[in-house]
Amino acid sequence: MAQVRIRNMIGILLITHGSYGEALVQNACHVLNKRPLQLNQLGVSAQDDPLDLLPLARETLKLVDNGKGVLILTDIYGASPANLVSKLLEPGRIEGITGVNLPMLLRALTYREKGMETLLIRAVAGGRDGVFNMQDH
Repeated sequence: MAQVRIRNMIGILLITHGSYGEALVQNACHVLNKRPLQLNQLGVSAQDDPLDLLPLARETLKLVDNGKGVLILTDIYGASPANLVSKLLEPGRIEGITGVNLPMLLRALTYREKGMETLLIRAVAGGRDGVFNMQDH
């Protein structure tokens, strides 16, 4: 009987406004031509109270955590989704980055087997480096 190898990677959770996180996940799947493991999203709508969503956010977090930790990506610092994320953070184990975009998500998916410190650096760089004036290139 063949053994199934469990991937040793950090989970990724997107907590964003509305369907933005789901759109990013769908587009990442399109670019990668597959659905990455340990990737999920939670959308926060205008009528949601972030404190009411905290139990659901914790459950969604558990779905992507295999014990190596989770990187939570959110859109706007200081907004309701980011405020929810701030209640989930555990330095070194559950980390959060704001300003999520598709280049950031793709970079995070690429580097999540390299450890949390490397993942944080590469994801932020991916998001930042994916934004530039096309006339300059």
